[in-house]
Amino acid sequence: MAKEFKMTAENLENYKQELEYLKTVRAIEVAEQIKEARSFGDLSENAEYDEAKNEQGKVYSRIAELENIIAHAVVITDDMYAEDEVNPRCRFAVEDEDGFQEEYRFVGSQDANPLEGRISDESPFGRAMLGHKVGEVVEFEAPVGVIKYKIVSINMIEK
Repeated sequence: MAKEFKMTAENLENYKQELEYLKTVRAIEVAEQIKEARSFGDLSENAEYDEAKNEQGKVYSRIAELENIIAHAVVITDDMYAEDEVNPRCRFAVEDEDGFQEEYRFVGSQDANPLEGRISDESPFGRAMLGHKVGEVVEFEAPVGVIKYKIVSINMIEK
C-alpha cells in the first residue's frame, strides 16, 4: 500500500499549482539553458551545461515527488475530526511542564518545520496530539524520553 499524504484542500491545490508551474514554465526554462550551454562548445569542460543538467534533474525530481504526493493525497474533511479536537485543520497551543507555551499547525510532511510551528501528523508529536481536546495532557515518546504537553487552545483554520 502506498503512503498517504494527509492535507487540506488548500495544500493540495498549492501542490497542483507548483506541479503545473514546474511542467509548463520551469522545465522549459531549464531546457533553454541546456540548449544555450550546448552552443558554447565542448561539453566535457562546460560548467554552464553541467549546472543546467543538474537543475534539470532537480526539476524532474520535484515533479516526480509532487506527482506522487498528489496521487496519494487524502484531503482532510469536516467529518474526520470534531472541531474541539486537535486536527489537521487547526492551530493549537500547548504548554510544557515548565509553563512554556508554543503554537503549532499541521502541514504536510514535506512542509514540516517544528521550529517554525509547522508539524506533520506523521511526527511522534503530531500523531500524539491528534484527537485530543483543550485541557488534556498528552504524553508521547521522544528521543529524549517521555514528554508531556497540556493543550491550552484549539483554533480552526478558515476554509
